[in-house]
Amino acid sequence: MARQEAQRLDTPSPAGVEARTREIAGAIYAFLKEEQPSFFASGGWRKSVIEWSMRDERFRTQLLRFIDVLPSLRTDALVLRIFSEYLREAGAPASVLLRSAEVFSRTVPAVIAAPLIRSAVRTLAREFIAGSDPADAKQAIDQLRKDGALVSLDLLGEAVVSEAEAAQYGSRYLGLIDFFGRHTAGQSGSLDISLKLSSFYSQTDPLNFEGSIEKIVPALRPVIEKAAPAKVSLTFDMEQYYHKDLVIAAFKRVQSEWGGGVRLTIALQAYLRDARDDLIGLIAWARGERQRIGVRLVKGAYWDYEVVNGRQKGWPVPVFLSKAGTDANYEALTKLLFENLDAVRPAVASHNLRSVAHALALAETLGLGPEDLEFQSLFGMGGPLRLAMKHAGFASPVRVYCPIGELLPGMAYLVRRVLENTSNESFFRKTFSEGLSLEELTQKPVPKEEPAAERIDQFRNEPLTDFSKAANREEVRQALSRVRGTFGRSYPLIINGEEILTRTEAPSANPAKPDEVIGRISQATTDDADRAVEAARKAFSKWRNTSPEKRAELLVLAAEEMRKRRFDLTALEAYEVGKTVAEADGDVAEAIDHLAYHASRMRELGTPQRLGSYPGEINEYLYEPKGLAVIIPPWNFPLAIPAGMTSAALVAGNCAILKPSGLSPVIAWQLVEIFREAGLPDGVLQYLPGPGNEVGEYLVSHPGIDLIAFTGSKEVGLRIVEKAAVTRPGQRNVKRVVAEMGGKNAVIVDETADLDEAVRGVLESAFGYQGQKCSACSRAIVLDHVFDAFSQRISGAAKSIEIGPAEEFRTFLGPLIDGKAAGKVRHYIGLGTREGRPVLIREAEQEQGSFVGPALFETGPDAKVAQDEIFGPVLSLIRARDFDEAIRFANQSEYALTGGVYSRSPANIAQAKREFQVGNLYINRRITGALVCRQPFGGFGMSGVGSKAGGPDYLLQFMNPRSISENTMRKGSAPIGDGR
Repeated sequence: MARQEAQRLDTPSPAGVEARTREIAGAIYAFLKEEQPSFFASGGWRKSVIEWSMRDERFRTQLLRFIDVLPSLRTDALVLRIFSEYLREAGAPASVLLRSAEVFSRTVPAVIAAPLIRSAVRTLAREFIAGSDPADAKQAIDQLRKDGALVSLDLLGEAVVSEAEAAQYGSRYLGLIDFFGRHTAGQSGSLDISLKLSSFYSQTDPLNFEGSIEKIVPALRPVIEKAAPAKVSLTFDMEQYYHKDLVIAAFKRVQSEWGGGVRLTIALQAYLRDARDDLIGLIAWARGERQRIGVRLVKGAYWDYEVVNGRQKGWPVPVFLSKAGTDANYEALTKLLFENLDAVRPAVASHNLRSVAHALALAETLGLGPEDLEFQSLFGMGGPLRLAMKHAGFASPVRVYCPIGELLPGMAYLVRRVLENTSNESFFRKTFSEGLSLEELTQKPVPKEEPAAERIDQFRNEPLTDFSKAANREEVRQALSRVRGTFGRSYPLIINGEEILTRTEAPSANPAKPDEVIGRISQATTDDADRAVEAARKAFSKWRNTSPEKRAELLVLAAEEMRKRRFDLTALEAYEVGKTVAEADGDVAEAIDHLAYHASRMRELGTPQRLGSYPGEINEYLYEPKGLAVIIPPWNFPLAIPAGMTSAALVAGNCAILKPSGLSPVIAWQLVEIFREAGLPDGVLQYLPGPGNEVGEYLVSHPGIDLIAFTGSKEVGLRIVEKAAVTRPGQRNVKRVVAEMGGKNAVIVDETADLDEAVRGVLESAFGYQGQKCSACSRAIVLDHVFDAFSQRISGAAKSIEIGPAEEFRTFLGPLIDGKAAGKVRHYIGLGTREGRPVLIREAEQEQGSFVGPALFETGPDAKVAQDEIFGPVLSLIRARDFDEAIRFANQSEYALTGGVYSRSPANIAQAKREFQVGNLYINRRITGALVCRQPFGGFGMSGVGSKAGGPDYLLQFMNPRSISENTMRKGSAPIGDGR
């Protein structure tokens, strides 16, 4: 229906539009070739750098990385050092610059050389940024107006990590309207302000869709109220694809409320495959609301990000993979806009000669006048095309998008512009550098056939749920309701396939609402443990002789069953262990990964290997199961870790007893049910909940147990290692212990770090799942030059996160697992106030449940709060003089699990790789959320013993290797091919 409503005018002849497009392009090109952007017209060093950037991809990458880091370099010596580090990795073209820089640095003091480098980059930035502040930009803006151009102003530096920064962002726009608005009084639409909605609320998240809109719209209100009387229009810029639907929904909300008082526009990106559906939907909505909305049609500025992000997450890549696909879609969307002028005010934003000429030809064919549309271009890029259009007699207004902000801190914007100008597909490069002909520049875009979906013959990580999709959010809501309906039921033991309800039950409660009982769990005794061992022993012979292929297939079936139950499992985790929906979804995805990956690995390991080529002899190497495994998982990854340990034991041919945590037994029950549904024979897996100090320790000491897989605290892990080392009567094997234990993990932030990324990464690593991860960041070691800035921003971010029950979509920080855990964390918060300087101690302000707000302390590296594993939202901030001291502080722990570095210094990154002693080192990303196969997880020191979970050698711990040699010689002869 919407599609029909959005196409009302007669469609012009494609042949006629195409012919007129080429005529208009020729007219503009006649003037365009006389113009040249200053970016390409420059000489000297700039000309050489630009030519090298277009010729050598490696040089361009390193140059842009240096430009990106330059604003954070606070000393002249550091500027020269980092400049040299990047040039050394930049390939052949950089060798000339590097030699010159080294000679320069020896003969010219850093106090002179560094300002020259900064000045050179500022000069480059001036090409694309109108000014460092409104006053500085006024001259450029006035000149554009004098030339007859309209303007749209955008403030750079929109990344916000706290509500204080969001408020500052809004205030800057109020000041911008005050400064420029008085010059446009009574001139409706003369001045436009471009806004990024996510920067008005620091916790913007599509999962919390309505909640985000409810925060964004009131934050926008002061800007709208100031813009309306000044006749300043507002444009909502489009952001990353994940936020697209949220931006559109917020735009509709604001348009409905303020459409009569202020002129509003939304940007749409033509490189998105679903841009046409979005535009059709907006047109239908506007028509239904009897409103006329502005639509700025752009090609899109985040292509590389969207491709990489989609592939990383396993989501469909949302953009066209070829420029021709984007250009063709742009023309189709232009036509759709022009055919629906009763509902939209089109703004054609492009520097591409073909796109502009097509829009002009289409407008002319449809009888549109200059007042019906406007063209838009970027400051520093669209000047030649704008002037050529004017000289050629095309009177449609052109609006220039003018960024305003400090030139060096505005590098992110500058980097995008340099990428555009020097990329292989750049219109500017093709026109002003490569000199393509008019015919080549104006060829009709014909999308290439995009590559078919990659065939998956090997393991791929299970995609996280895309919560920007309304259907997925609704699935979770329904699952939360379904699971709540199961509260209070009783869960029996499972021994040899028999469900056994015991007289003693233990409740499993919602940590956010302790009066909500998720389930009542039968408690096993040592007699039950003996029966479980006996049942597993009887099942072992048949199971070990089941082919590895069949065992692997059972895991594949279990993974498929888990996918079917995915949203219910996510909901159950939110209730039983207080994981937020996003965190719980990640845990379920990881559980599926373990099942699928272990199946894949067992297929490889299950085939005997032929060793050597010794004549007359066959030598084989193969693996067999150890026997009976006890699985003792933790509560903090209540599905992923037990699924990983249990599936490893089972697929290797062992029988297993799952002794779940008393804090997450219902989720463990669901795991056993999934294995049973997949067809696991009775007796192969027993479900045996019970007190850890009774049933758990009894099983660890039992002579019939061959292997113990444990994840949990150091104290319990060491006790298991000690007890397992004792040989008891009747024991036939030395018990193998696989123990993953604790961590006191550090993230180093140096003076070259991107603080936007570092603050977000440390925040998520420290307070994701309330800090209740062995991989969580509990120490941020920050170099002195940036310590104060980082401390201020991370505390502001921690002050802004939402605290509440995990099942609420707004929640970032949920409850601790129980009252005992909360008491321990409060003890350390008290200790931190005595050992260090409190930076933030935030109260949770919840009426019930085990909630504790985040706490940050500036401490020394030896403080107990900086050395003990706390397992809660407590972060120590530690100053370091230099990177060497930061590495020393980071390694000053008995644990060696995870660690991270935020740095844009190639030398510091290389040093961290050599010297930062942890099992998992993460560079310029958060230190939690390891993915199976991609980031096998596990440490050393007091962080555990055993191979990495999710890694290629993890299954080997659950098997015994065997070597079999057969002499094939018989009476002096041997079968042909045996060892020859």
